[in-house]
Amino acid sequence: MSASKTSEGASAAQDIEKYDIPEPEPFVSFQALKDRIRHHYEVASDYYYSLWGEHIHHGYWITPDDTKEKAQVQLIELLLQRSEFKAGSKVLDVGCGIGGTSRFLAKNYGCVVTGVTISGRQVELAKKLTLEASHEEQAPANGIMKLGDGSVQFIELDAEKMGEYFIADEKVGKFDYVWISEAMSHFPNKPLFFENAAKLLNPGGKLMVADWFKNSGLSEAEFKADISPIEDGMLLPPLCTQSDYVEMAEKAGFKIFAEPLDISKEVAKTWDLSWTLIQSPALWAFAVSQGRDGLAFFQSFRAMRRGYANGSFRYAVMVFQK
Repeated sequence: MSASKTSEGASAAQDIEKYDIPEPEPFVSFQALKDRIRHHYEVASDYYYSLWGEHIHHGYWITPDDTKEKAQVQLIELLLQRSEFKAGSKVLDVGCGIGGTSRFLAKNYGCVVTGVTISGRQVELAKKLTLEASHEEQAPANGIMKLGDGSVQFIELDAEKMGEYFIADEKVGKFDYVWISEAMSHFPNKPLFFENAAKLLNPGGKLMVADWFKNSGLSEAEFKADISPIEDGMLLPPLCTQSDYVEMAEKAGFKIFAEPLDISKEVAKTWDLSWTLIQSPALWAFAVSQGRDGLAFFQSFRAMRRGYANGSFRYAVMVFQK
């Protein structure tokens, strides 16, 4: 990096400190929160792709020398190992982003994957990247794109409506796996998600979860310093603990297949790398253009780094079976 670019980046990172982010802005309704989430991904997904590539989720660092791309794939592989995943399965990828995991499962494991996201722009990007990977010029009329020995399709859908949507579509049928990575933390009604996942899984099917959590037993000061700015900047309803997810899953009829595995130490580097992103003047300008939510989003990067360092913010994977 040139000295001028380094100087510009440092200036951008310092300049963002000049903006006072108001106290966390409460959402007036769950629908209002979902609208803000949808808008965020509509305008920010292209930036995510340019910076992180096709996998918009944490990396899992097994060694310090792992690249971010390798670390991101290693997180996928960790969930596959813990679920004793079977190739050729039918998978529902909830909160699929721009389709990185969906494509990985189709291409490398011959899976039939349906990815759903609340963002129309993410569906557009997911289809574009899948066509490029399959060397096809356009998607078939039914939207199902072949990739390796598998296939993928992407649907714009509010995950809270996935139960009624897929149950009504007899052509889709039920799934062997429901995969959800770093999306459930956005859902206002998490018990409904667990109930819908149970409805959509075949007997013996598995729910594979990777997500962000708050630690249990936090003081008011710890919550205000670390968790509150994360919830605010990342547009999250109140964060849960890992035990909260287990309780909701069991109430929905699931049993634990693989106990929650806390991998906070192995994924924390994600936000060390992410913090460098705001050294880009272009990204800082984008954040400012988005007003309060954009600035709060970037400020939450710092809160995540601090939360991981303090132990107040956690990351875990877990697998449940119907």
